[in-house]
Amino acid sequence: MAKRLFDVCCSALGLALLSPLLLLVALWIKLDSPGPVFFRQQRVGRRGRPFVIHKFRTMRVDNAGLQITVGRDPRITRSGDFLRATKLDELPQLWDVLRGVMSLVGPRPEVPKYVALYPAELRELVLSVRPGITDPASLLYRDESEQLALASDPEREYIEVVMPRKLALAADYVRQASLWGDLRLIFATLGALRR
Repeated sequence: MAKRLFDVCCSALGLALLSPLLLLVALWIKLDSPGPVFFRQQRVGRRGRPFVIHKFRTMRVDNAGLQITVGRDPRITRSGDFLRATKLDELPQLWDVLRGVMSLVGPRPEVPKYVALYPAELRELVLSVRPGITDPASLLYRDESEQLALASDPEREYIEVVMPRKLALAADYVRQASLWGDLRLIFATLGALRR
């Protein structure tokens, strides 16, 4: 209950304070490339329920291909390159937090294709909480696309190496979750954004 109250207060305050920035980013995206301002994608949420996540669009509309981003992906727009580097593309998820399908801190939500590969016991544990905007794996894999670019088969690398590590971190987070721990992760995330 305390976590949900914290999420509602912080996401509402964040959306209010950041509204001028959100409008400027939206305008930049519209001027930079044709297509919608927001990227919407189905992810798997708490108790396995699907939901639509919101991000600022960082790729061309005709972005068919892998569901992961690899290195200097040619699908990424000019504005998208900056938004991804600064993580500003994640800000619309404050709306997802406010509407109750996400939390500020929690395991990052995956697409159904990859959730289907989770071991059953870890799937149940990780999906027992709301997914979050940030978590320990988000900090460790902040430059995930660059790491994947070094692999000969990026998707295989993601499935066999990166995803299991992220899943283990997510499981550890769920087992040890606390409001103080969430606050530490939020400050660590803000600190990482300044680098």
